[in-house]
Amino acid sequence: MIVISDSTIENRKSKIENGISYPILTTEVRFEQDIVQVRQRARQIAKGLGFDSQAQTRIATAVSEIARNAFKYAGGGKVEFIVEGESRQIFRTRISDSGPGIADLSAVLSPDFRSQTGAGLGLAAAKRLMDDVQIDSSPDRGTAVQLIKQFSKQMPALSAIELNQLVDKLARQIPEDPYAEIQQQNQELLRTLDELRQRQEELVQLNQQLKDTNRGVVALYAELNEKAEFLQRTSELKTSFLSNMSHEFRTPLTAILSLSEILLNRLDGELSPEQEKQVNFIHKSALSLAELVNDSLDLAKVEAGKVTVRVADFEVEDLFSVLRGMMRPLLPQNSAVTLIFEAPRELPTLTTDEGKLSQILRNLISNALKFTEAGEVRVAAQMEEGGTVTFSVADTGVGIPPADQTRIFEEFVQIENHLQKGVKGTGLGLSLCKKMTEFLGGSIEIESSPGAGSTFLVNLPIVYDGDLEKPLEMSAAKGVKTPLFLANSRSPVRDSAAKILVVDNEECFSFSQRLAGRNSLYRDRGCQRC
Repeated sequence: MIVISDSTIENRKSKIENGISYPILTTEVRFEQDIVQVRQRARQIAKGLGFDSQAQTRIATAVSEIARNAFKYAGGGKVEFIVEGESRQIFRTRISDSGPGIADLSAVLSPDFRSQTGAGLGLAAAKRLMDDVQIDSSPDRGTAVQLIKQFSKQMPALSAIELNQLVDKLARQIPEDPYAEIQQQNQELLRTLDELRQRQEELVQLNQQLKDTNRGVVALYAELNEKAEFLQRTSELKTSFLSNMSHEFRTPLTAILSLSEILLNRLDGELSPEQEKQVNFIHKSALSLAELVNDSLDLAKVEAGKVTVRVADFEVEDLFSVLRGMMRPLLPQNSAVTLIFEAPRELPTLTTDEGKLSQILRNLISNALKFTEAGEVRVAAQMEEGGTVTFSVADTGVGIPPADQTRIFEEFVQIENHLQKGVKGTGLGLSLCKKMTEFLGGSIEIESSPGAGSTFLVNLPIVYDGDLEKPLEMSAAKGVKTPLFLANSRSPVRDSAAKILVVDNEECFSFSQRLAGRNSLYRDRGCQRC
């Protein structure tokens, strides 16, 4: 049974113009077949308002479920279809009954509610299908359920005239056969099942793609792990090679340096000018090779973690004083480069490895002197926040292009410039500086531009707080590394020279040590040849 409320067109207009709810249609549910008609009307109204087919199905299903509840639990009820608002409109369906009401509404609306008789299932379905569901129920007062569906942003707002036309159309429209609605439901169900089947096929394809992708990712991870292990083995082999190579080179180099110094010191007779020139060439070449061997050995020990940090307290001023004495002889006479050590101000006592810090700064200063034709090399230190001190070595040399400022810290890398051919080097110094700095808990940076010089910044903690002991080859006296050559050792007490046991199968090395020991005895006895 269908009843159109507010039959006067003018009343409807005034309500919509004032922003009040606009009744579209009211119908009663008295018999079971009325539930089907209510569903039909809900679909017709939703279609007339401009909702798409999916929204029409949702609205019709939610309305029929609540209408079924009203008939089942209250013997019938009233269904009102209303449009509210002007610019942003909503479609409200109010289904009310005069039944016994819902005794425990909060429990029925709980997500954990499980019905044994089917009660409450219609409300749960409606809540999933509609934008909002409002329920007012109490015992012996009946129940009123409001189903709200908002107009989408794509749907234009309907004017009073358009709503009136929809009402008139519904009033003239004859309800369809209930079986037609069942057929419509079946068609909707078939469409839904077809959509589910398509979604299932898409899901299967997606799962297969994910499986293929996962297999590819697993294979990629396996390849990456294999590459990482290969690189690790390569690094270990390189470190082992550098270490072994350096050790093997030290023995013949020691012999060459010792013998060349013995000859240059005229311990076994005079040399002709040509002989002296040739022996000088041998000695200088051996010194260059010794520098390469020492750098390689230090680098190998750092990479292998076989370094001991010898922490001690020292003043920066004392460190600069020692460095000044060591580095000034590197400047030739009448040099256009000035080596400046700025007096440190308000610097605390450092507690770290003085030897390694000195090695870092020596490398940086040596590089600066090599690649500075004129101007100055300035060494300074200053306090930083966070308990650190920054050492800077600034020069006015050739500078380094931005593209190469990361590469210079790699092993065996040398940047091409017009001074490169005139200086000796192996490309290990800066790499060693970086590793030593990081080993002491600090960092090294560079600020440079071509033609404007370079500034290397070494930031270290004032107090070293890392591991103190790590395996390292050490000599018997205070853990000092054995020097590369021992030629011309002098004994302070006559006829009381320390006795050295030499274990080596290199005949030239043994000969040089015996000769050095013999000549030391000559000097102790006042030999005229010494």
